[in-house]
Amino acid sequence: MPVYSLSHKAFISLNLTGCMKNKKDICSRGGNGACGGAVYGLGFIGAVIYFVSKAVGFWAGVLGILKALVWPAFLVYELFKFLG
Repeated sequence: MPVYSLSHKAFISLNLTGCMKNKKDICSRGGNGACGGAVYGLGFIGAVIYFVSKAVGFWAGVLGILKALVWPAFLVYELFKFLG
């Protein structure tokens, strides 16, 4: 499988006319987005464990699962709050 640089992929996907003609070919190669999905998946599992373990009742556990779905939003919010 050939390895392409980011600039080469951007050139192929834009195709000088702004057309996403070869997007399916680039996306079907895999590898680029898989790491982000794995990180989100592991974060989701960790967040579920954290939020459900802190829950005191059934509905708090359900809310914990819903919070685990959007944990990156909490992370970014707290980061911006910390940065001022």
